[in-house]
Amino acid sequence: MPRVKTRRSKPAPDGFEKIKPTLTDFEIQLRDAQRDKSSKLATKSTEQLWEIMQLHHQRSRYIYTLYYKRKTISKDLYHWLLKEKYADKLLIAKWRKAGYEKLCCLRCIQKNETNNGSTCICRVPRAQLEEEAHKKGTQVSFHQCVHCGCRGCSSTD
Repeated sequence: MPRVKTRRSKPAPDGFEKIKPTLTDFEIQLRDAQRDKSSKLATKSTEQLWEIMQLHHQRSRYIYTLYYKRKTISKDLYHWLLKEKYADKLLIAKWRKAGYEKLCCLRCIQKNETNNGSTCICRVPRAQLEEEAHKKGTQVSFHQCVHCGCRGCSSTD
C-alpha cells in the first residue's frame, strides 16, 4: 500500500495524473482482496495471501514496464513512486539482473525460507522438472509455489 499523505509529503511529479487511474484500480483490487469474505476454512494459511502478493507483483511490474521498457514516465516520477511505495524497489532491482527477469517475489530466492537451504521450486525451469520426472517415470508434482502461488518464474520458461 502507498504511504499516507501528510503535509510534509512532496506533491506528485508531472505525469502522475496519467497513471493514477491504473494505480487506483490496483489499490481497489488490493482492498477487495483484503476484504474477501469467502470461506477460508478449506484453504491453507498461505493461500490466503497469494492474491494480494500477485496484485502487488502486477503493480510493481506495471511501474517497471513504464520506466524501463516503454520509457513513458520520468526519472523523478519513477523515484517518487518508489519512495511512496507504489512499487517494490527491491523486487524491481532483482528484475534488472540477468536470470531474475520473471521473478515472482523475493521470498522465492531467499534460501533461509526453505527446509533444505535452496531457492523455491518455482525457480527451477519447467523443462528440467519434466525431464527429471520423465527419468523417474512420474508426473511433475509441482503445480504452485507455496510462498506466493506462482506456477513458475524461471527466466527460461
